[in-house]
Amino acid sequence: ASGGRAMLEAARAAVDAAPERPLLIAVTVLTSMDQGALHEVGVAGSLQEQVLRLAGLAHGAGLDGVVCSAREAALLRARLGGEFCLVTPGIRPASTAVDDQSRVLTPSAALREGASQLVIGRPITRAADPLRALQAIHEEICTASPPDRVN
Repeated sequence: ASGGRAMLEAARAAVDAAPERPLLIAVTVLTSMDQGALHEVGVAGSLQEQVLRLAGLAHGAGLDGVVCSAREAALLRARLGGEFCLVTPGIRPASTAVDDQSRVLTPSAALREGASQLVIGRPITRAADPLRALQAIHEEICTASPPDRVN
């Protein structure tokens, strides 16, 4: 979304012309960034303000959603509504390492906060038994979430 309104609207126009229209999602602030990293790249405001600004820009340009930390999902859900797609990387089961991520939540907490889709990479791909890791995450989601939220 940092590319600005003109870029977002051009992307929207290109997607609208596609025979099979995919969802169009913009990135807000990477989940590996914290407040210090944001200031380092020249953003003077708070991390939350920047996420809100970029998500609002994407929403206003007609995009379907954004990639954001699950920590901002409730705030974005309240501002942008239930239909706006929130794709949330930085999802970490409680028993796994945070790695390079600064703003993480567990899968069930992310869903409670309003995440639409969870991105879970390393906790599965780096597990000794990736299938078991995936099954444990699925079990956590199913026990913590209403059935209509699990897909």
